[in-house]
Amino acid sequence: MKDITGIADIKLFVNEFYNKVRKDELIGPVFSEKITGDWQPHLDKMYAFWNAALFAEPGYRGNPFAKHAPLKISSPHFERWLVLFADTIDSNFTGPMAVDAKKRAGLMADIFLVKLERMNGDPGKVIV
Repeated sequence: MKDITGIADIKLFVNEFYNKVRKDELIGPVFSEKITGDWQPHLDKMYAFWNAALFAEPGYRGNPFAKHAPLKISSPHFERWLVLFADTIDSNFTGPMAVDAKKRAGLMADIFLVKLERMNGDPGKVIV
């Protein structure tokens, strides 16, 4: 296996990860409730997000937390998301960027959980 080196690798892991997400009994329904048709626009955003996160490439615009704040998600959802993400990375890549991707996913999950807890179920508290 090789490390994550660019957009082709990002597309590979994003596509594989979301294939797992769609089939997952816990988090699959959360996504399928919001993405009812074509998944490609969401995948395109995720390619740009991870390309920006891992390689500082411009192209991602958005507020990921604001999109997640109204969802009925909690710690078990994030735990499952991280398991699926790490499994996807570990099945395809090895090296510093693979480790960094998993670290960034973990940090993002931690930050989102803290923010969700502070909102106390009120998505109107999100600053966009």
